[in-house]
Amino acid sequence: MIHVSDLPLIESPATTVCPALSVQRLSAGYPGARNAVEEISFDVARGERVGVLGPNGAGKSTLFKAIVGLIPHTGGQISIHGENCRTSHNMVGYVPQHEEIDWSFPVTVRDVVMMGRLRQIGWLRWPRPRDWQAVDAVLTRVGMVNFRDRQIGQLSGGQKRRVFIARALAQETDVLLLDEPFSGVDAAAEHEIGEMLDLLRGDGVTVLLATHDLSTARQFDKLLLLKQHVIAYGTPEAVFTPETLGRAYGGRIGIFQGTGQTIIIADEHGCPD
Repeated sequence: MIHVSDLPLIESPATTVCPALSVQRLSAGYPGARNAVEEISFDVARGERVGVLGPNGAGKSTLFKAIVGLIPHTGGQISIHGENCRTSHNMVGYVPQHEEIDWSFPVTVRDVVMMGRLRQIGWLRWPRPRDWQAVDAVLTRVGMVNFRDRQIGQLSGGQKRRVFIARALAQETDVLLLDEPFSGVDAAAEHEIGEMLDLLRGDGVTVLLATHDLSTARQFDKLLLLKQHVIAYGTPEAVFTPETLGRAYGGRIGIFQGTGQTIIIADEHGCPD
């Protein structure tokens, strides 16, 4: 007779949690120019908020554009929820810098958000009732449904940012890349956008946010500090140190500590990302 205690113990394999976004040894740049980022590697878990920091020309915008497929990457791999990024760009929502958008274009807020549903609608097809319902739902989610018939250029800076976040969400994505969303907005608008991002975190939305504002660094779950290469990646406590900041900004950064606060002043003259 064989006793249960005599049988070999078979351990269950550990459950592997796939990151929302995985970037491995990524190199990318604009055609005809040298790579703006080299050998970039990091993983982001679902629902995390990651701040992407670095001086002008560090490659923050280039990294985002490579992830969403706007520029080719010359090496490395990008994976979203375990799928190859080349076939899953619709799984990433992208909000570009304010300066890259023509705000005079005669479209309404609703039209702008509908552009985020092109993949769901299909080319040369008209939006269906369920597409308009989806647009109104995400506008409600970001607090902009009452402005849906307004021309996009008539909105304030903070309202424009929220509309473009709604456009990204209309793709039915849960990974958002925000390139300098706080640039050019006042403190009240920055606070509103921050509250909206908190709500999205509760929904499990993963956010990568590029910013020049070092004072916001400790508001993130993790920080990615770039200067063409990854200088540091991890918790704010691990990344936000005089040593790592000095490696990224060189002699152009001043760090002042006192009265329980750290004040950082960076001179960021240089080339754009």
